[in-house]
Amino acid sequence: MEISADHPALTGHFPGNPIVPGVVLLDEVIHALSAYIGRPVKVTGFSAVKFVAPLAPQQSCAIVLTAKEAGRASFEVKMEGQKIVTGNLTYEIG
Repeated sequence: MEISADHPALTGHFPGNPIVPGVVLLDEVIHALSAYIGRPVKVTGFSAVKFVAPLAPQQSCAIVLTAKEAGRASFEVKMEGQKIVTGNLTYEIG
């Protein structure tokens, strides 16, 4: 996955040294979870989210999901094999 350099959330985040906002990465996690489950989901909470390193526009990254008990999952966003975001979420089938 890559976030385009013309993504509207990048405006002003940060001029001259753009990085992808965390909320954009979390939105991508939600989309990946819906695709993984095969149905739309409504995320009801994020916990233990840790942003370890920034992601620049156009940099490739991968989302790794691990299903837990019903309505719970953990996730990692990796860039070049290194974790840049980790966390847990709760969700309902939407």
